Amino acid sequence: MQQRTLGDQGLTVSALGLGCMGMSEFYGTPDENRAIKTLQRAIDRGVTFYDTADMYGPFTNEKLVGRVLGAHRHELTIATKFGIVRDEQGGHHGINGRPRYVEKACNASLQRLGVDHIDLYYLHRVDPEVPIEHTVGAMGKLVEAGKVRYLGLSEAASDTLRRANEEHPITALQTEYSLWSRAPEEDILSTCRGLDIGFVPYSPLGRGFLTGRFQSPDDLPEDDWRRHNPRFQDENFQKNLDLVDEVKRLAADKDVTPAQLALAWVLHQGDDIVPIPGTTNPDHLDQNLGALDVSLSDEELDRIDEIAPMGAAAGDRYPDMSSVSR
Repeated sequence: MQQRTLGDQGLTVSALGLGCMGMSEFYGTPDENRAIKTLQRAIDRGVTFYDTADMYGPFTNEKLVGRVLGAHRHELTIATKFGIVRDEQGGHHGINGRPRYVEKACNASLQRLGVDHIDLYYLHRVDPEVPIEHTVGAMGKLVEAGKVRYLGLSEAASDTLRRANEEHPITALQTEYSLWSRAPEEDILSTCRGLDIGFVPYSPLGRGFLTGRFQSPDDLPEDDWRRHNPRFQDENFQKNLDLVDEVKRLAADKDVTPAQLALAWVLHQGDDIVPIPGTTNPDHLDQNLGALDVSLSDEELDRIDEIAPMGAAAGDRYPDMSSVSR
């Protein structure tokens, strides 16, 4: 397994991680047995970087990840997130970055994961009511206490990232990035590189759209969150399908899958980038890992830029964009 280093504090992980969110919620009815098989396959294949969050499930995803990964704990890097507040029934209660909440959330995640420390602890979303210095200052105390090894932010704007890093070294920024979400190229990537902060793209396969599996919104399960995502709705769906058809053609010319091409493109954007595609299918996991062996020439990269330039995707990334890139 190829390795990459996030940030400048020494966190080295597999070049491709595994996003675990869909194993518990959002993308249709979860199948825990298949999720367990996928996690076990990832361990066997040398994946060492696993991403979860307290709000996935809610709360059940951390328990699943901790239960399966526990026997291999010292070989793996577990990342989790806090800040999006939910209750046991799944209700949403906004964002909380208040210092007194930080340790409470961390202790709860430690218990659910069954670990004595979290390798990479992210603020899931920036709380607009709390100065980022206050939240990150409290997160830094978790590092001092040995409960957390490295700190990260998710969906933070460049200025927020700079201020946070002045308070305590930030190891990684997690943000959506893919062939149909290229906004980080405007300034986030350069900010990360200027501060020696690693970049972790989530949804590098466009929430599955870039795999070519979906030909109609009806292909999504009735209880799938993506039915409410603007990019999967109405005329946006067809426009985005046209983009994916071009990706499929180029992938066919290279004798790779569309998913492998899309992931290879992300991986080619820099050695400081570690994508975390999610899947609940062991076979899809194997296909995704095949992207590590796909090389792209300058001509092919230019062709991909023509197919999927910045802003090519139709529709916003979320139904409500107010909580991202603060």
